[in-house]
Amino acid sequence: MSKRLQNPFGNLSSDFPSSIVVFLVALPLCLGIALGSNAPLFSGIIAGVVGGIVIGALSGSQLSVSGPAAGLTAIVVAAIAKLPSFEAFLVSVVIAGVLQIILGYLKAGVLGDYIPGAVIKAMLAAIGLILILKQLPHLVGYDADFEGDESFRQPDGSNSFTGIFNSLNHIIPGAALIGISSLLIHIVWDKYVVKIGKFMQLIPAPLIVVLLGVAINQFFIVSQSALVLPDHTLVNIPKAGTIDEFVSFFQFPDFGHISNYNVWVVAFTLAIVASLETLLNIEASDELDPYQRVTPTNRELKAQGIGNLLSGFIGGLPITSVIVRTSANVNAGAKTKMSAILHGVLLLLCVAFIPNILNMIPLPALAAVLIYTGFKLAKPSIFKKFYQKGWDQFVPFIVTIIAILLTDLLKGILVGCVVG
Repeated sequence: MSKRLQNPFGNLSSDFPSSIVVFLVALPLCLGIALGSNAPLFSGIIAGVVGGIVIGALSGSQLSVSGPAAGLTAIVVAAIAKLPSFEAFLVSVVIAGVLQIILGYLKAGVLGDYIPGAVIKAMLAAIGLILILKQLPHLVGYDADFEGDESFRQPDGSNSFTGIFNSLNHIIPGAALIGISSLLIHIVWDKYVVKIGKFMQLIPAPLIVVLLGVAINQFFIVSQSALVLPDHTLVNIPKAGTIDEFVSFFQFPDFGHISNYNVWVVAFTLAIVASLETLLNIEASDELDPYQRVTPTNRELKAQGIGNLLSGFIGGLPITSVIVRTSANVNAGAKTKMSAILHGVLLLLCVAFIPNILNMIPLPALAAVLIYTGFKLAKPSIFKKFYQKGWDQFVPFIVTIIAILLTDLLKGILVGCVVG
């Protein structure tokens, strides 16, 4: 590996634009996953900040980005309902962090080495398809499903496919206009505009998409158009009028509940599931890395453990490595971990100082960014490539994709490993 790649400050021309892209992708996902988890909205932001700055700095991965994970949503919902308070749940998050650190020292990271390559490739393609399926309703302003959900069955009783059909009956014209325009602009920018010169390559297409989305909606507002976006189709960050009010968003664990049996059950569940999901995502992250760098998995478990320990201490949701953020990071051209760290810094600064501006961002524009990211992960050429490799590779690949689409990430991977 070149010395330039080993120096995180030597690639800021690539990493800073990438951090903006990851920040734009992570922002609504942090809020959406907190909403879907029945947790305070700010707990998702805290997890995103810790995942970016703390885990980004401690991890051995150069491209992985951590934050609140959709794969833990069902566990978090059940835990918050079962435990006496959110502060009791935070105790579970802290304990889970400690357990992950112990797993790192026990060298449990070796588990990631037993996952077949075809299954990892299938996981990436499945995530791409999930992004497309889940974001199409948001593209036209239908937000029945929370932002960031990856499971087949949705909280309202529908599923990934019926959600798309339902959205056809709830299209918001202004949202559809911004969403479809954003997708077209993203495609044109990525295919043609970046070829104009090196300066254009430094401007992230998602940033242009978001700025134009904001400008279009502001034009609707000024012209008093009927196309003005309703509040539920915009980013919605909690706003603080004073420093004291901002500090009040942070919550702290109540260790008076540490003797509660259920607190420990939740902690062990979070530690195991979060560790498995992280190991899967790290394998996928290394697969996406154009420089083929290998992440030390035991160090990753320790970094994740410290991240969850801190997140739980200050009121955040549990954290894992997240493939959606990671793939957005790779597609944006990141080269080192500075991109992940800077995205965490951007989250913290922007939420603290300019929440009103962030709340002007249309969700359909961000949905367009995620759909384009999904297409990059699930290109038809990938399916063609595995078909040409033969049935022994193609069957586990397709079965894993279908299993992930119809269940969730961990169950789908388990099915894929058995078939593989």
